[in-house]
Amino acid sequence: MFNTCHQSTASIMTADTAHTHTNTPATLRGQCLCGAVRYAVANTFSYAFNCHCSQCRRATGSAFKPFAGIESEALRLTEGEGQTMVYGDPQAAHDVHCGRCGSLLYSVVREGAYVHVTLGTLTDPPDIRPTGHIFVRSKAPWYEIADSLPQYEELPP
Repeated sequence: MFNTCHQSTASIMTADTAHTHTNTPATLRGQCLCGAVRYAVANTFSYAFNCHCSQCRRATGSAFKPFAGIESEALRLTEGEGQTMVYGDPQAAHDVHCGRCGSLLYSVVREGAYVHVTLGTLTDPPDIRPTGHIFVRSKAPWYEIADSLPQYEELPP
C-alpha cells in the first residue's frame, strides 16, 4: 500500500516552487536505464521535492527520490508503452516502471490527476528544482541531509 507521499500532495503545490528559467525546451524527454521506455513531459512542473519516505527509498534503491509533480495529461509515453510494469493499484496510486530494466519512471498520484516524474530519468534538464525534503521523519538513518532546503517531517504545511 502506498503512503501519503503518493496520495496527498495537493497541499505541497505552492507558488514558491524553484524555477530556474534556463534555456531548456518546452517539452522534456526522459527514459529508463535500458531505453526501452521513453516519455515526453511538459516543462511546466507545479512542484518538486526530495522524498525520504520508506516507499520511495525502496522503489529507487536510494536515500530519497527526487521528483517533480505535474498534471497527468502533460506526460505521454513515446516508446515502449507495452514494456511498462505497474506496481500498485492501476485504478489508484501506482508506480510505473520499465518492465525490462525496472527503472522507476513516474508515480501516478492524487486519484490519477498528477504524476510524480523521477527527476533522474529526465534526459533534458527541467526548469524546476526541488524546494525541500519531505518525509524526513522516515529518512535513511545513514544519510545526512547536507543542503539548506527546508525539511518537513511529512508534507509541508
